Amino acid sequence: MFLDASAIVAILGGEPDGPELAGRLNGSKTGFFVSPLVLFESAASLAAKLARETGLPRDAALLAKAETAVREFVIGLGAQEISVSSDIGRKALEAAQTYSRLVDHPAQLNFGDCFAYACAKAYRIPLLYKGNDFAQTDLR
Repeated sequence: MFLDASAIVAILGGEPDGPELAGRLNGSKTGFFVSPLVLFESAASLAAKLARETGLPRDAALLAKAETAVREFVIGLGAQEISVSSDIGRKALEAAQTYSRLVDHPAQLNFGDCFAYACAKAYRIPLLYKGNDFAQTDLR
């Protein structure tokens, strides 16, 4: 199962749908995978969420704290960090041409979404995500 940043942030950030997403991890029949892009986006989004909710300043220390939380979560799952290959890059561009905001598709995938989609497609594994954007693609 490829983990999108939205799912990681929902779980670590204590969002209402976090427990349901965590439960889906427990029911997975595949290993877990992330990319460097997911790790970056998860840490950045979690830091921004913490700053909004706690009033802490957005600084390097907060980003480092968020990165540590994300890495510990990923390591705890035994998730494998995959490389973003040229094939994945091509698949991400194809996703953008089909499902992104750039082409006004209802899924409205952004940059990170297109790469998460491409990684799940390349490895032929399910994608764990929050929201309805990926549900409007051909991922099953």
